[in-house]
Amino acid sequence: MVRTTPTPGADEAPGRAASTGLRRAGSRGLLDPVASKPVPDENPAFSRRARDLIGEFRGVPPDGPAAMRSRATKPVAPLIEELLVKYQIGRHSCEQTIRDHWPEIVGAANAAYSHPVRIDRGRSLFVLVSHAVVRNELFLHRESILDKVRQLPGCAHVEEANFRAG
Repeated sequence: MVRTTPTPGADEAPGRAASTGLRRAGSRGLLDPVASKPVPDENPAFSRRARDLIGEFRGVPPDGPAAMRSRATKPVAPLIEELLVKYQIGRHSCEQTIRDHWPEIVGAANAAYSHPVRIDRGRSLFVLVSHAVVRNELFLHRESILDKVRQLPGCAHVEEANFRAG
């Protein structure tokens, strides 16, 4: 007959800390060597708003960064005007002038297969072309195209032209 002896702590659930003499305490599951006292949480029970109110009552400055504090309300009209100027909304831009005069600049045949897209870095005209043959034609005449573009109102700053087939 084989006799087995019970191992210490075998009747307890696996993973319990009671076998080591420590007990789980607090909401974070921290172990407290003194089983009668729970470990206090680092976070107080008050919300941020309540802490700020208590701090204001005590005369303590708020601990949050300045960006988190509420700021004075600004009127919307100057902000909208600033955005309109920044993104040239409602104003005639050089790019739109070039698009309006594109058939006159490159000719009707080439204008049917190409269109100006944007002005990069304020000086380089970016043009998409549908065929490589038309791209080569526009590339060969790029100086005369740039001269015609520079004569348009507000487009004197354009220095070069990039043609992309695709």
